[in-house]
Amino acid sequence: MITHEEVTKTISLRGYGIKNAKTYYQLSPQELHEETLKRGEGVEAASGALAINTGKFTGRSPKDRFIVKDELTKDEVWWGDINIPFEKEKFDRLYRKVAKYLSGKELYVRDAYACADENYRMNLRVINEYPWSNMFSYNMFLRPETEELATFRQDWSIINAPGFQADPDTDGTRQGNFAIIDFTSKMVLIGGTGYTGEIKKGIFSALNFILPKFHNTLPMHCSANVGEKGDTAVFFGLSGTGKTTLSADPNRKLIGDDEHGWTPENTIFNFEGGCYAKVINLTEENEPEIYHAIKPGAILENVILDKKGKVNFENASITQNTRVSYPIGHIKNIQKPSVGENPRNIFFLTADAFGVLPPISKLSPGQAAYHFISGYTAKVAGTEAGIEEPVPNFSACFGAPFMPLHPTHYAEMLSRKMKEARINVWLVNTGWTGGPYGTGSRMKLKHTRAMISAALEGKLENVEFETHKIFGLQMPLTCENVPAEVLNPEKTWRNMEDYNRKAKELASSFKKNFRQFEEYANEEILNGGPVV
Repeated sequence: MITHEEVTKTISLRGYGIKNAKTYYQLSPQELHEETLKRGEGVEAASGALAINTGKFTGRSPKDRFIVKDELTKDEVWWGDINIPFEKEKFDRLYRKVAKYLSGKELYVRDAYACADENYRMNLRVINEYPWSNMFSYNMFLRPETEELATFRQDWSIINAPGFQADPDTDGTRQGNFAIIDFTSKMVLIGGTGYTGEIKKGIFSALNFILPKFHNTLPMHCSANVGEKGDTAVFFGLSGTGKTTLSADPNRKLIGDDEHGWTPENTIFNFEGGCYAKVINLTEENEPEIYHAIKPGAILENVILDKKGKVNFENASITQNTRVSYPIGHIKNIQKPSVGENPRNIFFLTADAFGVLPPISKLSPGQAAYHFISGYTAKVAGTEAGIEEPVPNFSACFGAPFMPLHPTHYAEMLSRKMKEARINVWLVNTGWTGGPYGTGSRMKLKHTRAMISAALEGKLENVEFETHKIFGLQMPLTCENVPAEVLNPEKTWRNMEDYNRKAKELASSFKKNFRQFEEYANEEILNGGPVV
């Protein structure tokens, strides 16, 4: 049996150009928790979880995410405001500066991997400046057995230096922080930001290029779970739409909460080994699985604690984007390994702050492709500076910031798989009903759960549907445990004319956004949009 101590002695970072660093290799979560407390970089919450502050950045910085443009990527990546090109020479020079900065420091090194399906496994080496960043890496990536470490060879590396600030004038960055992906050297380089989400999203972005190009596998920004009969369900949705909440179902086994692959063999596999959930307004009653996952081994980010260490989940004084990361094993009901069979139901989740879209509707293949490419949700007041009323937010494939290829590439793969497997696709509005944000009310979670359960159990197969007159969506007239008047959004508004006007406004936003994709979309997809 190879011991942890024997493996530790073999670790050197000289191959990275990092010299004279004191490395702490493969520390346990408990050791990293203690290291963080000892360094004064975090506190222990009453639940036993570690609470840290990520500093200036409490979320991703999309305008500071770059991809190195070289022979491998120049003709493949969808370049633009999302995938911003970075010169190879500047990357190499910046990397040398980061390596010099990290030299002589105490560093935390972890070997881990992504992709629960062994056929697609990507070995990772993560080098972190801070212990809590390394603990996040432990939580979020898959964990090799100790005996694997002696022969472990990384496919990709993540260099994470939050304390390093780039010089935009000489380094080619926009400002001091950056997250750069280099597909040729197989590296994610992160500096100037302590936000841990950049670590996992760097690898997600890399897999979104590698899996479709080289493995004919569809990468998806989604959560997934499986029922007792082996029926897999997939939940697409942007942040705040309920992916993590709705997939953590006590009656179904969780495969994963954020990032998955759909293989040619028609299996679904989790990329990760943990969950990264929003905790703003978290309650034990509404989200018991997540609430009880906040215990020793979990990391709370940017929350406010009282004097006794209890979290005030309603307090957004630091950010609306308060989060917790934890190993997937903190959820009791999980699928082992994190792999499922071909999905039978796909749910597109949207938090429609305009109160226009139905709480659940069934999509045709053309509509499914249209809404997948659109990736709609809405931003509400308080989520970003300057937002005082709802704003439509479109993110292609429900994950544009992480998609290096053109969105239609992923949409065509999804559409083909949906048709082959004859999958039911549902659009679910977890947002507002009875009016827009500020007038209406948030959709009740118990109603959303009831509608999803009805779809999963086949109880919506034989009910009557009516067609939404503006979006053309098929809305069920009845659903078990849901009041009939909730199912048609028009009937929840006091004034029908106000509803129609707002619905047409939202439909116009959809059409305006989709113009950028029209030349790439076929007739079936184009006909899947609003009918007005």
